[in-house]
Amino acid sequence: MDVRQELQTREPRTSVRVKNNHCLARVPLRESPYCNDRPDDDDISLLVIHGISLPPGQFGGGWVDALFTGNLPAQLDPAMEDLRGARVSAHVFIDRLGKPTQYVPFDTRAWHAGESSWRGRAGCNDYSIGIELEGTDRLPYADAQYRTLIAVTLALLARYPRLSADAVVGHQEIAPGRKTDPGPAFDWRRYLGALSLR
Repeated sequence: MDVRQELQTREPRTSVRVKNNHCLARVPLRESPYCNDRPDDDDISLLVIHGISLPPGQFGGGWVDALFTGNLPAQLDPAMEDLRGARVSAHVFIDRLGKPTQYVPFDTRAWHAGESSWRGRAGCNDYSIGIELEGTDRLPYADAQYRTLIAVTLALLARYPRLSADAVVGHQEIAPGRKTDPGPAFDWRRYLGALSLR
């Protein structure tokens, strides 16, 4: 079996679409306060893939949701103390089971990239969509996460004409030396190969 056949077998088509309100259909929206207007609503031209786990290396505790919605408690795990007062969001978070949650509509500027630059253009938050995968740089991401990520990416490519498969990057590519996610555990060949087959 060649690579194309293998990917088609592993990555079935999933029907996901972006509604007129720039949110994913049938995906819960948990509105984050950490967003604002884009300088140009039509300039959505980059997709940034992130990896996150809170506390680092732990999954499923609801801490990412608390971070993105501004609901971190006063008492924090010492490993998360540096997040106190952080104002961070992403457009979509995909947990280890592949369940997506949306925090910011795609036509709105989420605060996911920080100080960043892509192809000589600074301020990636202005023109990018940020997707966070629950994971770490070193632990393989789950099959269910790839399936959801591929389906969401295809929906985004169909909805936003300035996005393309060659405008999909990891956080480490737009913030080198500062960020490492999604890390070497992320299978770019699997992900981008599946996009090119559709």
